[in-house]
Amino acid sequence: MWGLFPTHRELFRGIPMSSSVTGADAASAPSLSSATAVPRRRVIMASLVGTTIEFYDFYVYATAAVAVFPALFFTGQDETAKLLASMATFAAAFVARPIGSVIFGHYGDRIGRKATLIGALLTMGVATFLIGLLPTYYSIGLWAPLILTILRFCQGLGLGGEWSGAALLATEYAEEGKRARAAMWPQLGAPFGFILANGFFLVLTLVMGFVSVAEQGADHPFLTWGWRIPFLASVVMVVLGLWVRFRLEETPVFRQALEQGQKVKTPLTEVFRTSWLQIVQGTFIMLATYVLFYLMTAWILSYGIGKPENGGLGIPYREFLVLQLLAVLLFAAMVPVSGRLADKYGRRSSQLVITAAILGFGLLFGTLMDPAAVGTGEDVSLVRVLVFLAVGMTLMGLTFGSMSAILPELFPTNVRYTGSGVAYNASSILGAAITPYVAVYLNAEHGVGAVGLYLAFGAVLTLVALWFSPETKDVDMTSVGTRR
Repeated sequence: MWGLFPTHRELFRGIPMSSSVTGADAASAPSLSSATAVPRRRVIMASLVGTTIEFYDFYVYATAAVAVFPALFFTGQDETAKLLASMATFAAAFVARPIGSVIFGHYGDRIGRKATLIGALLTMGVATFLIGLLPTYYSIGLWAPLILTILRFCQGLGLGGEWSGAALLATEYAEEGKRARAAMWPQLGAPFGFILANGFFLVLTLVMGFVSVAEQGADHPFLTWGWRIPFLASVVMVVLGLWVRFRLEETPVFRQALEQGQKVKTPLTEVFRTSWLQIVQGTFIMLATYVLFYLMTAWILSYGIGKPENGGLGIPYREFLVLQLLAVLLFAAMVPVSGRLADKYGRRSSQLVITAAILGFGLLFGTLMDPAAVGTGEDVSLVRVLVFLAVGMTLMGLTFGSMSAILPELFPTNVRYTGSGVAYNASSILGAAITPYVAVYLNAEHGVGAVGLYLAFGAVLTLVALWFSPETKDVDMTSVGTRR
C-alpha cells in the first residue's frame, strides 16, 4: 500500500522558498522555479498535522453527540427526541463553517495562508478545550446546551478556515501534473483525526468499563468526567500544530501574486463577481462526499447502537466503535489512490465514476442494512455490518482524496482561499449539517432504505454538477483574475 503514496521528492521537486523581488522590480517577478526549494517535509507536516487536529476536534464532538450529550445536556423521556436535539447542536458547526470560510478566506487572500491557518487552528482548539470544561444540564440548566451550541459554532468557524488553507498549502507548492497526489496529504487528516478521536473514546470506555447509558445510567464515571478527557487532551495536539505552522513559509504562488500587485481588497466581493459559477459547481461537486461521510460516521453510529425498538441495531457501543475504526482504515488507504486516479485520468472523469458508485451504494441501503436482514441485538451479523461500513468508507476515500485539488483549481490565486472555502463549506450545510438529523428522522419513519435514497439523491446532484464542470487537471495555479 505504501507504494501508493508519492514521495516527498516526487511531489515538491523544484518548489521555491522565497523571492528576492521587491520595490520597482515587482512587476517583473521571477518564475516560481527561480528560488530556493522549501523543505518538503515541512509543507506536508503543516498541511497534514493541522487538518488531523481540526478533524480530531470535530469527530470528538460527533462521537459525544451520539453517545454522551443526549444523556447529559438534554432532558425528557423520548430517546429519539434527545438524540435529535443533540444532532441539532452538531449541525450548528456546519452553519458556522461558511462564515468561517469567509472570515479566514478574507485574511488568507489578503495577508497570506500561514497566519490565517494559525488563527483557524487556535479557534478550533480553544472551543474544543472549553467543551471539556462545560457543566452539564444538571448543573446549570438550559445554559449548558446553549453554551455547548455556541462552542460547537466556534468549532465550525475554525474548521471553515482550516480546510481550504491546508489544501492551498499542498496545491500551491506542488509540481504541475502531480497536484492531486500532493493535495491528498491534508485529506488524510480526516481519517487520521477520526481514528484518533474514536480510538481515544474506545480506550476510555474499555478502561472505565462503560457500555451504554441504557445499561449503566448517567452516573457512570465515564459520563460524569471520563468523556471530558478527549476534549481536554486536544490542547496538546494544538500546541504541536502551532509549532509546525509557525515554522512554515508562505506559498510561492501567493507570494508571486503579491509581488505582481494582484491582491484584492475584498476577496468575498471579488470571488462572487468573477467566480460565482465556480462556487456553485464546487458546492455541488462536494455534496455527495459530505452526505456519504456523515452517514457513515455520525448517523451510522446512532443507528448501530440504537435500541431495536427505536429502529436501531442494538450493537454495544464498544463493538461498533471497533467496526468503524477497522472500516476507516480503508478510507485512509483510498485517499492516495484517489489522488493518483485524478492525476492519471483527470478530476472530472474519475469523480464521475466514483459518484455513480456512491449512487448505487445508496440504492442498496435497504438490502444491506435493514434490521430484518442484518439482525438486531445478539442476533446482529457484525460481519455484514462491517462489510457495509467498509464499502462506504472505501467510496469515501476515493471521492474525498482529490477534492483538495479540484476545488482550489476552480479559482484564481487572488480569491482561491475564499472561493474554495466558501464552496467547500456551503456544501457542508447542504450535505452534512442536516444529514444526521434527516437520516435519524427518515430511519424512524420510513426505515433504513429511505436513508439510502437520500444518499442517492445527493449523488445525482453531484453527477449533474460534475457533468457541467470543466476538467481542471492542467489549470495554471499561478493565474490571477477570472478563471476561464
